[in-house]
Amino acid sequence: MMKSEIWDWLQNNYFSVTQPTLQNNSGIWPLILASQQGCCDVVNFLLEQQAAMDVLDRYGNNALWAACYAENSGCIDALIHAGIDINYQNSASGATALIYAASSGREKVVEQLLAAGADPKRQTHDDFTALDLAPTRKILKLLSQL
Repeated sequence: MMKSEIWDWLQNNYFSVTQPTLQNNSGIWPLILASQQGCCDVVNFLLEQQAAMDVLDRYGNNALWAACYAENSGCIDALIHAGIDINYQNSASGATALIYAASSGREKVVEQLLAAGADPKRQTHDDFTALDLAPTRKILKLLSQL
């Protein structure tokens, strides 16, 4: 049985309660939205329901990217442990979640992704790595040690 908070979240975001892993009428995937909002209970529920982890938002980003946007370590861990592609590259820019997290100054997220095995050598379509785009001393230090 589904917890009432999860049921409410699904309904409030126009997702099907009977088929909770499917897109809503706006084309939004619940796994991506829950990750973006840092709703770990919902992310874990959707993963238990076998939500597809290769779904993308309208910008070509996966749920891991969305969890990195939210800076939510619980959602990031859940997605990684469920087997999401940690090195998925956005088709538009070629950026990975690590490149995004580094370029946006999300220091704890960079640490978490590196500890989970994210590849710091991946490059965007313009040949930039996470190190090239690092805006803080801490991120520079984390990435230059590799």
